[in-house]
Amino acid sequence: MGVAKLKSPGMYGDGNGLWLQITPGGKSWIFRFTLHGRAREMGLGSSAIYSLAEARERAVACRKLVNEGIDPIEARREKRRDTALDSAKSITFKECAEAYIRAHAAGWRNPKHAAQWTATLANYAYPVFGELPVAAVDTALVMRVLEPIWTTKTETASRVRGRIESVLDWAKTRNHREGENPARWRGHLQNLLPKRSKVQKVQHFPALPYDEIGPFLSQVRGLGGVAPRALEFVILTACRTGEVIGARWIEINLNERIWTIPAERMKAGREHRAPLSDAALAVLEPLRAAGGDYVFPGSRRGKPLSNMAMLELLKRIKREDLTVHGFRSTFRDWAAERTNFPREVAEAVLAHTLENKVEAAYRRGDLFEKRRELMDEWAEWCK
Repeated sequence: MGVAKLKSPGMYGDGNGLWLQITPGGKSWIFRFTLHGRAREMGLGSSAIYSLAEARERAVACRKLVNEGIDPIEARREKRRDTALDSAKSITFKECAEAYIRAHAAGWRNPKHAAQWTATLANYAYPVFGELPVAAVDTALVMRVLEPIWTTKTETASRVRGRIESVLDWAKTRNHREGENPARWRGHLQNLLPKRSKVQKVQHFPALPYDEIGPFLSQVRGLGGVAPRALEFVILTACRTGEVIGARWIEINLNERIWTIPAERMKAGREHRAPLSDAALAVLEPLRAAGGDYVFPGSRRGKPLSNMAMLELLKRIKREDLTVHGFRSTFRDWAAERTNFPREVAEAVLAHTLENKVEAAYRRGDLFEKRRELMDEWAEWCK
């Protein structure tokens, strides 16, 4: 067959089922066959890519399959599916993790969450199996990541485990791997590692003894600037640093003496109503004239106070022995040792999540009025 000389559109047979098809779009090889009484055609590629000799070889391979009762078209499709699956499985754990973070970042409450995910995986998981195919990650590799830090950095290790599990679940859903998740805790890693509660060391933040809170606040009240006011507000409300520096005037009802912190700024992800004592309101009063959205504005226009500002203040007054978070412990110790309020009232002030699920299910209210009484007493103690 003189393939190059053929110009007119049509079908030109070479024998044994091989045909050259010429159309206005070009020339291509066709294999015609009959299987189970059904006539079929299969494309073998362009004549610009495959020579006549190569086309004959491809046709021979197809005839052998037909002779064995195998449809060469279906065989080719299956081979392509296997190739695509192998290619999908070759994606690395790091690539999957990055894709997972991109997919979920928009829905995370804290913009820093994505950076935290990247940092923990980069520090602990990537050095062990970041560049390996995600399909190759098994229990032994996960244990190589977790074992060195499970008893020394338990909280971090637990987060790393959970993040690895999430990435692997994502990879399985996207057909990048198969089988059970080797980072799963229940029924799997719990058989290999001790419970977190058995090895985790309780982190105690440096706290001021409650007997010293009055003189300390007197010193803070004598300082000018926004940071001292924010620190005083932290102490009087027993709220967290992030909750205070992110406070907006729209959240505060001065008439009802209530500060409503939206769920997206709470650690537990639930809206929290904080009662405001007269002392707390006194902190806010001079700040109203500053205007702006934030109660405690930072040096940059339209931005809140830096989360390091209060810590820097403690350093400036030579109290490096304290942390801002530690004042929550000061309040908690005072409430336990100097008042008759039930434990759950103080825990509600701190917006702690109840570990007892049964108790949490029956706790429908937020003990607000009792918390208001407690915070008024705390303000009196802080004078």
